[in-house]
Amino acid sequence: MAMIPVSPEKALSRAQKYCAYQERSQQEVRDKLYSWGLHKREVENILSNLIGDGFLKEERFAIAFAGGKFRMKKWDKTKIKIALKQKAVSDPLIKTALAQITDSDYRKALQAVINSKSKLVKETDPFKRKYKIASYAISRGFEPELVWEMLGTSEE
Repeated sequence: MAMIPVSPEKALSRAQKYCAYQERSQQEVRDKLYSWGLHKREVENILSNLIGDGFLKEERFAIAFAGGKFRMKKWDKTKIKIALKQKAVSDPLIKTALAQITDSDYRKALQAVINSKSKLVKETDPFKRKYKIASYAISRGFEPELVWEMLGTSEE
């Protein structure tokens, strides 16, 4: 069943509501507009209007996305960076967004991951135990140097 294309005026109104509901990347909005049957010129014109009217701001999106994924989903910086790249966010904006995550908050999140895994690991050999915990934290995307640093200072 083919979709009936939306008029540019109707699409602008719908896109404003789409952007007002939650922060969106330009690529998300672009994809949505194309899914409504609009052509390139109409899509770029609507994007331009949304940016000019403040409905769409890539930096605001990147910061909200990074902060939300870090706080709510406990994502590490590597995973956040990959997800932002998939949403076609520029490297400078990714850097800005990741800079909003403080070092102390990041270390607290890693410590929480280490503590929760530590409770589940049954290994009694201290070296094997640390290795299993470190492997888990690294597989979650935390930087190996930081993981080993924190495991070296954590009390078990």
